[in-house]
Amino acid sequence: MALNPVTPALVAALRAELPAAALREAAPHYLEEPRGRWTGQAGLVVAPGSTADVALVMRHAHAARVPVVPYGGGTGLVGGQVMPEGPAPLLLSLERMQAVRGIWPDENVIAVEAGAILSDIHDAAAGAGRLFPLSIAAKGSARIGGNLATNAGGSNVLRYGNARELCLGLEAVLPDGRVWNGLSRLRKDNTGYDLRDLFIGSEGTLGVITAASLKLFAPPASEGCALLVVPGPAEALRLLAMARARMGEGISAFELIHRQGLDFLAETLPRVRQPFATPPEWTVLVDVGLARGLDPAEALEGLFAEAHGAGLVSDGVIAQSRAQRDDFWAVREQIPEANRRIGSVSSHDISLPLGAIADFIARGHAAIAAIGDFRINCFGHLGDGNLHYNVFPIPGHSRADHAHQRDRVKRTVHDLVHEMGGSVSAEHGIGRLKVGDLERYGDPVKLDLMRSLKAALDPAGIMNPGAVLRG
Repeated sequence: MALNPVTPALVAALRAELPAAALREAAPHYLEEPRGRWTGQAGLVVAPGSTADVALVMRHAHAARVPVVPYGGGTGLVGGQVMPEGPAPLLLSLERMQAVRGIWPDENVIAVEAGAILSDIHDAAAGAGRLFPLSIAAKGSARIGGNLATNAGGSNVLRYGNARELCLGLEAVLPDGRVWNGLSRLRKDNTGYDLRDLFIGSEGTLGVITAASLKLFAPPASEGCALLVVPGPAEALRLLAMARARMGEGISAFELIHRQGLDFLAETLPRVRQPFATPPEWTVLVDVGLARGLDPAEALEGLFAEAHGAGLVSDGVIAQSRAQRDDFWAVREQIPEANRRIGSVSSHDISLPLGAIADFIARGHAAIAAIGDFRINCFGHLGDGNLHYNVFPIPGHSRADHAHQRDRVKRTVHDLVHEMGGSVSAEHGIGRLKVGDLERYGDPVKLDLMRSLKAALDPAGIMNPGAVLRG
C-alpha cells in the first residue's frame, strides 16, 4: 500500500490543532544515529505534550497515509529511529512527555511518560527510597519509551531482568489514533492476550508507547565491586557459578572485559584510570548488592580466596570506596566510546547459551583470522550470555580499508552464532540494520506471525516502515 510524504495540508492541519511548541524544525540531531551509518529524513518533526496530542497526530497521519517514525532519545544502535529512504515521514518525538504520573513506594511501582529520561527515573525512584535498576551507558539521554520499544538490556539484567521484566503496564496509541489504556499496576492479570509484551520490543512498528508503569525495588543495603583477573572465558563462567552459589541473587552484574578494550581505553581515553599497570588478558567485573548485615567487601574477599584456590583467578582488586567502585565501572562503561573512536569494521550484539561462550570466542577468533588481520574486542554482560563482539582494523589501517570485507566479517560471526544456538540481536534490537539477519536466521513461522500482527495492527503500514520487517 503506497505511502505519502508529509504534505503542506498535513502540516497546516497539525499547526491548527497543536500548540506552537509541538511543531519543531527537523534539526540534525533528529536525523542522525550514533554509528553514522544512515542519515534520516523528516518532512515534519512533531513533539506532542500529551497522549491526546499523540492520538491526534496519529489520526491525521493515518488518514493521510503518511509514515510515522517514533523518536525517543536517538541512542539506538540499529537505525530504528531514522528513515533514510521512502516518502518523507512525520518524526514523532516524545521529548515533551516527561512527567512522573505517580509513584507508589509501598507497591514498588512508578508510572512515567515515555519521554522521561532514564537517569531522571533513577532519581525519582531514589527520592522515594527505591531503585529502578535498568541501566545503560546512554542513561543520561535515552528515554524510557525507546528503552521499552527496543527491550533494552544493560548491566543489571543478570539480577533484575531486561526492560520487559521491569514493566507492569503500558499506555500506547495505535496507528489509527485509538488509545490502549493498559497502564496497570497489577502483578497478576490473566485477562486475555498480553498486549504489553507485544509492544515491548516492537521498535515503533505497531504503535507509539506513551507511558509505562515500572517495577521498583528496595535498594541493596550495601554494595561492592571487584575486578578479578581470570585465565579465560571458561574460568570466568566457573567463577560466575561460584559467585552465585556464595551470594545468590546478590550478584547484580558480571561483566567480561578483554585486554583489547583496555588497550583501546589507554589509546583514546587515557584519563580513564585503570587499576592494573599491565592490562590483563581477561578481567571480570563483579558487582554485588547485599542485604542489611552483610559486608560486600568481606563477601568478595571470600569469593576471591575460594576462586584463587581453585585456579579461577590470579589477581584482583576489591573497591574500598564508592569512588573506587565508580572508577571500576567507568572502565567498563567507557569501552564503547573507545571502540567508537577506534572505528570498527563490524560490530555485533550477540547472545549465546552460557555453556557455548568459551567455544564461540575461540572459534570466532579463528574464523576472523582466516579472513585477514584484525583486532577483536570481545566484552559484555557475561552473566546473561550477551557479548559485544567487535572487529577492528590493525594499527595503521582504518575501517575504510576493510569496507570490502565488512559483510563477510558480519556473516561469519552471525553464522557461527546461529550455528551455536545463539541470537544475532541480544539487546539492541533489529531496527534497519538487521532486517536481513532476521530474515536469514529467524524461524519462518515466527516471521509469518510477526507479519500477521503487523498487518492486523497497522494495515496501512505507516508505523516506522522498513524497521524490523522489510517494507
